[in-house]
Amino acid sequence: MKILDFGSLNLDYVYSLDHMVKEGETILASDVKINLGGKGFNQAVALARAGVPVYMAGLVGEEGLDFYDKGQEFGIDTRHIKTVTGRCGHTIIQVDKEGNNSIILYGGANQKNSRDYVDKVLADFDAGDILVLQNEINELPYIIDSAFAKGMTIVLNPSPVGRIMEECDLGKVAVFILNETEGQQITGGTTPTAIVSAMDASFANAKIVLTLGKSGAIYHHGDEEYYQAAFDVEAVDTTAAGDTFTGFFVAGLLKKIPVKDNLAISAKAAALAVTKDGAAASIPFMSEVELFNP
Repeated sequence: MKILDFGSLNLDYVYSLDHMVKEGETILASDVKINLGGKGFNQAVALARAGVPVYMAGLVGEEGLDFYDKGQEFGIDTRHIKTVTGRCGHTIIQVDKEGNNSIILYGGANQKNSRDYVDKVLADFDAGDILVLQNEINELPYIIDSAFAKGMTIVLNPSPVGRIMEECDLGKVAVFILNETEGQQITGGTTPTAIVSAMDASFANAKIVLTLGKSGAIYHHGDEEYYQAAFDVEAVDTTAAGDTFTGFFVAGLLKKIPVKDNLAISAKAAALAVTKDGAAASIPFMSEVELFNP
């Protein structure tokens, strides 16, 4: 069984600020860093650092060549990454003194996927392999339909929720990993209980993981439901916390770790990630998670 992460690869421009910029305001940044990121890339790093082999597919622009070498250094198989003309996807990230973030996303190369490229990538994968998707790339409906036809197990982190989600056959998704905002946008529910209930009603066969930030996470599938509290740490940068949780949780599925234990491991990994600056670089190794006793 193989894991393919088909997603975004972004250059993250991270600005350290006293507070988030307000409308009409100009403020001075105390620091700026350029990091490799994108939900797709971050989750691939998390999968690799959780101890499972992972293949990455996605497009980079002409200034994104670092993704090949750095991806391999992170433990990712980068053979399916392709360079196209034009700019890389990139983000402008504000991080305030409390570690909270605000993000502007430019799609760039991530929006240039072709169906021919999708077909070539998926040709290397088979029934039973796991496909991890987010919503920062184009052709998502086609990728879901094609992977489902091959018998792949589809994991979707529907972030950010956008109009393209209406075109996706979400009934083909086996595992949803989403946060409260995304859950509300998809279901209209305004509480965790309402969101989980609505997701279960619409996608009864799918596993649902609802992350709640500092309030923890909920897992629901059929008659099985678990709550996992978040671990209290001093946050420095929350940018990749959700991606870290997602990668470690999917790795746990592959390893067949019991759900309750898998939730705890994923929550610990996310907690460790927020104690460091950056996106991909902040994601911990499984060895660090195993030693973490909050």
